[in-house]
Amino acid sequence: MSDRFHVVTGGPGAGKTTLLDAFARRGFPVMPEAGRAVIRQQLAIGGQALPWADRALFAELMLGWELRSHGEAASTAGPVWFDRGVPDVAGYLCLSGLDVPGHVTRAAETVRYAPRVFVLPFWADIFHADAERRQSPAEARATCETMRQTYAGFGYELCEVPTGTVERRVDFILARLRAT
Repeated sequence: MSDRFHVVTGGPGAGKTTLLDAFARRGFPVMPEAGRAVIRQQLAIGGQALPWADRALFAELMLGWELRSHGEAASTAGPVWFDRGVPDVAGYLCLSGLDVPGHVTRAAETVRYAPRVFVLPFWADIFHADAERRQSPAEARATCETMRQTYAGFGYELCEVPTGTVERRVDFILARLRAT
């Protein structure tokens, strides 16, 4: 486990990427979300590893992305922020009604992050679907709840980040880290 690897998770459209962009502007290294990157790559090559085509293959590519990101972060100094993490892949599979293969569970058990995970709850005011984010608001809520259950099941402490301006959210998280 690396106490300097901080995960931000939750449902789609809750402001995770915007929040992580704000951390990057403050000089923190940030590891981008696997899902959107995989979708963009697959669309560019006409691939089938897409959540609306082959969910299991999509999950495998996300797992590879998250493992690479974790390994890359190990070579940096100081805190690193992750837009989701390995347990999100297990949560995605559960949410999709698919079995979680043993290797995904082992990855989530062994590739660890700081014990406190920051959860961005569903926020109707900012949620919107797009070409890559096709979930409904109900699916976004369900995703957030699944990620809560998944991270708790892997032994993480959850800290819900209140809605508000991006800067207020960054300050909230940094204050929680200073308090530990």
